[in-house]
Amino acid sequence: MHYLRRPGWAIPEHEATPEAVFMDRRRFLKGALGVLAGGIAGGIPLAGAAEKTAEEPADRTLNLYPAKRNPKFTLDRPLTQESVAATFNNFYEFGGTKTIHFLAQRLKTRPWQVRVGGLVRKPKVYDIDDLIRAMPLEERLYRFRCVEAWAMAVPWTGFSLSALIKAVEPTSEARFVKMTTFLDRTVAFGQLQFWHPWPYVEALTLDEATNELAILVTGVYGKPLPKQHGAPLRLITPWKYGFKSIKSIVAIEFVKERPKTFWETVGPSEYGFWANVNPTFPHPRWSQATERLIDTNEVRPTQIFNGYGEWVAKLYPDLTSRTYFT
Repeated sequence: MHYLRRPGWAIPEHEATPEAVFMDRRRFLKGALGVLAGGIAGGIPLAGAAEKTAEEPADRTLNLYPAKRNPKFTLDRPLTQESVAATFNNFYEFGGTKTIHFLAQRLKTRPWQVRVGGLVRKPKVYDIDDLIRAMPLEERLYRFRCVEAWAMAVPWTGFSLSALIKAVEPTSEARFVKMTTFLDRTVAFGQLQFWHPWPYVEALTLDEATNELAILVTGVYGKPLPKQHGAPLRLITPWKYGFKSIKSIVAIEFVKERPKTFWETVGPSEYGFWANVNPTFPHPRWSQATERLIDTNEVRPTQIFNGYGEWVAKLYPDLTSRTYFT
């Protein structure tokens, strides 16, 4: 009988880093070195260096949390543990893995401005703290499901997107709401992936944006929004799953023609404009029939519109058409 003797430097196969994680790390390190070289060569101060010499301005909205809970929105499951939700995040500006919470801390969220314009009668550039203090904050318990078929239950704090829309008065030509996130490659190394169409863009129809469920979120678990969740301002549309929730918004524009969104550009065959609000249409690479709760691994049947049909079914009148769901 022959025995295989491993050399001393060998490790068991099961301890090897998965290829996807290794490649993501390589891209991260390559991008970081590129930023470092560019910063030194051009005399540009790097974000990390700036943090040592200038403190981030204080958040002037701290006394608004926790906000009063709206009892209209209830859950059919326990809330996801705060620590789990805080460390399992999609934020593509900082990388393609779910463990980017520590990288997101590089983002400075004060000072921060949100430009609202386009086809509106009252365009305005808002200071984020002034905007938050001017809006009626409330806490809502929402189911939160991603197209990747994982799910959470989250207590978001924010205000109705419709309240902001009312304030800026869209014209009769406005049909879509285009939202854009920040662009800063010295902070967000994921944006060094030049083959992606940065900055991140997401959009809603005006009817979707004025729906009662659509909110702009400023906090979670009774506190201001952590950076990995998309501080200081993100979108939540609970019937459209997690990947539609643009983070760290800097611009909201009202337009006539339908915008080309980030994921519609990156993967048009998988992530169309109305992608995956109907679980009977599977994702091209996996089923949408079930969802997995990330803290318990419980698997549940997926509900159409994530269980929010009472509010949003009227937005999608032809449930037999793939137009809405691919």
